[in-house]
Amino acid sequence: MTLLTFPPPVENEATEALRTEVRAFLAEAIATRTPLERAESWNGFDREFSRAMGARGWLGMTWPKEYGGHERSAFERYVVVEETLAAGAPVAAHWIADRQSGPSLLRYGTEAQKRTILPRIAAGDCVFCIGMSEPDSGSDLAATRTRAERQVDGSWTVNGTKLWTTYGHEADYMILFCRTSGTPADRHKGTSQLLVDMKATPGVTVRPIYDVMGQHHFNEVHFEDAVLPPDAILGTEGQGWAQVMGELAYERSGPERFLSSIQLLLELIGTLQGSESVAAQTAVGRLFSHLVTLRHMSRGVAALLEAGEDPTVHAAIVKDLGATFEQDLPDIARSLVDEEPDLQSTSDFAAVLAYTTMAAPAFSLRGGTREILRGIIARQLGLR
Repeated sequence: MTLLTFPPPVENEATEALRTEVRAFLAEAIATRTPLERAESWNGFDREFSRAMGARGWLGMTWPKEYGGHERSAFERYVVVEETLAAGAPVAAHWIADRQSGPSLLRYGTEAQKRTILPRIAAGDCVFCIGMSEPDSGSDLAATRTRAERQVDGSWTVNGTKLWTTYGHEADYMILFCRTSGTPADRHKGTSQLLVDMKATPGVTVRPIYDVMGQHHFNEVHFEDAVLPPDAILGTEGQGWAQVMGELAYERSGPERFLSSIQLLLELIGTLQGSESVAAQTAVGRLFSHLVTLRHMSRGVAALLEAGEDPTVHAAIVKDLGATFEQDLPDIARSLVDEEPDLQSTSDFAAVLAYTTMAAPAFSLRGGTREILRGIIARQLGLR
C-alpha cells in the first residue's frame, strides 16, 4: 500500500499581507450581497467583479508575465481563492478560466493561443466552460462519443453533445474533450482536446438546463457539423486523456471542495450563538475539525503544485472528502435548528439552508462522481 502525505504550505508575511488586502477589497466590493446570494458561492456570475479581480492582479497569478500573469506562488493564489469563496463572492465569470482552462492553455497551447487568450483571462475578461460530460457517459469521460473529424483543408468538423456545461451560455471559449480517432471502445486512445470559440462557431447550439431552484447555470451544448479551424487543436492529437486528467487535478483540489456550503455553516453558528446544548456544541465542533482538516489537505495540494509535483490522487481525496462534508452539512443543520428550509424566508438561516439543501446533491457529481474518484484513489494506494 502506498503512503500519501499532504505537505504543509509555506506561509510568510507576504501571504498574510495579501490575505488582509483581499479581505479589505471584498468587504467593500460585495458589501451588498445578502447571505442567500453569498450561498451561491462559485455559481455567482458577475463580469464586472471578475474584471475588478483582474485589475488587482488576482487572476492568472502564477502565470508568466509575458502572458498577462504575475509570477506569484501557488499558495498566494490559494489565499485569494480561499478568501473570495469564504466571503461568498461572485467568481463564476472567471472561475473555470483561471482555475483550469488557463493552466491547460499555458501547458499545452500554441504560442498564438497563449498570447491571444491568457492575457484576457488574467484581466477577468474571458469566460470559459468545460466540454467534458455527455448524456450517455456521465463521469466516464473515456466513453465520449462527441467526434471531431479532420477535413482535407485541415479544419475540424465536430458532431456530438456535451451536458451540464456550466455557464456555457455566457462562455467565450470551451475546451472540448472529444474523439478524433477510433471508437468509444478504444477508451483512452484516440481522444483529443479542441479549443472552441463559443461566440463565433456555426453549428453550436446552447440549450438551457434549469436546476431544481429554477436557476440557469447548466446547459446542453450540441455540435452539428460545427467547423473549427486547423489550429483549434489543444496540445497533441490523441493525447486528450492525459491532458484532461491534468486539468481535473486543478478542478478537484481547491478550497471550493469544502467551502461551497460555508455560508450555511456561518448561519448555523450564528443561529446557535449562546446555546448551551451539548449536542449542538459537539456537532459544530466536529464540523469545524473536519473543515480544518480538509483545509490542511487542500493547502497541501497547493504546496505540491508549487513544487511541480503531480497532485492527481491527492486532489481526488480532497474532492471526495469535501463533497461528503458538504452534503452532510444541511442534514446536520436541520437536526440542530427547528426551522424549515425556505428560499423565500426572511430568516437568513432558513433561506440559506433551503439553497444548500437543493444544491448539495450535485456536490458529489461535479468534478467526478464518488465512485470514479474512489477507484482512482484505490489504484494509487495499491488496493485494486
